[in-house]
Amino acid sequence: MKHTTINVIIGIVGAAIADLFGGWDQALKTLVILMTIDYLSGIAVAGIFKNSHKTASGGLESKAGWKGLCRKCMTLVFVLLGAQIDLLMGVDFVRLAIIIGYCSIELLSIVENAGLMGLPMPDAVYKAVDLLKGKSNDINKNFETEEAHNEDYHKEE
Repeated sequence: MKHTTINVIIGIVGAAIADLFGGWDQALKTLVILMTIDYLSGIAVAGIFKNSHKTASGGLESKAGWKGLCRKCMTLVFVLLGAQIDLLMGVDFVRLAIIIGYCSIELLSIVENAGLMGLPMPDAVYKAVDLLKGKSNDINKNFETEEAHNEDYHKEE
């Protein structure tokens, strides 16, 4: 009887958390799978191959690992916020757009980790990664330019 009660409590808590994230659908499952593969492949790059760009030695460091986990948690916070914005606005695309965006980032990171492990990659994969990185840099430059413009505007007031 005690195990049944514990299982019911865990089920209720899990369902409540999944509901906050907009449900445990294929999009969220895919993101969590990609995040897990990225994190584990990053550990392999640092721990086995000693080829991480995130540490001076290229090896494992707990601080780098914790930073990675914090980033993964913030990714999930954005998914949660997207789900809540969808509910607020009565739409069903903000959460999905956030998930798709983060899935592409995770996929790029997995490809990079595979490259750091020495896995041969077809040229098409390298070109796709470079293209996505270029678009990401363009978006960041546009954001920084807009941010600077907004700061200048507020100084004038």
